[in-house]
Amino acid sequence: MNYPTGVKKDYEKEVYHGNRGMALEDDINETNQYYLNNNIAVIHKKPTPISIRKVDYPSRLEAVIKEAYFKVPSTTDYNGIYKGKYIDFEAKETRHLYFPLANIHKHQIEHLRKVVNHGGIGFIIVRFSKLGETYYLSVQKLFSFLETSTRKSIPREYFMTKGHLLKEKYSPRLDYLNIVDKIYFEGE
Repeated sequence: MNYPTGVKKDYEKEVYHGNRGMALEDDINETNQYYLNNNIAVIHKKPTPISIRKVDYPSRLEAVIKEAYFKVPSTTDYNGIYKGKYIDFEAKETRHLYFPLANIHKHQIEHLRKVVNHGGIGFIIVRFSKLGETYYLSVQKLFSFLETSTRKSIPREYFMTKGHLLKEKYSPRLDYLNIVDKIYFEGE
């Protein structure tokens, strides 16, 4: 863009790897807000527990955290309640045509296993960002894959056959509770 003073500015979109998956997170947060506003469910993103070590504190409005550490490994991204059932799930985004199992940690899988063992509903939501496809996969299907495969990733085809495609809509953005209804309350 050329400005009257002759200054030329080139705008390039910077890629911040720390924010990968934020588009999916934004869609889920928007969906959860819709559920909350319409008294459908109460589901929230869990904050990551951190321990703050150093803060640059020039003024109250300009405090900047300079050093922080994770207190304990986080469990999953979201939890809440729907129709009297506890819900807990992890949301991940991948640029590949497969879901690397390294993207979900062992302690998260164990946490989801405990949730299901205690009667809760657990699942993962995975977005294949290159294709613009988002899938719901129950933890039962996830556990089945982990128990029967030696692969280090879950192919997209597994999500296509064992999972559920979440179609993006205006409102709610990603209606994952529609799938929960089919599986847990209507009997798929």
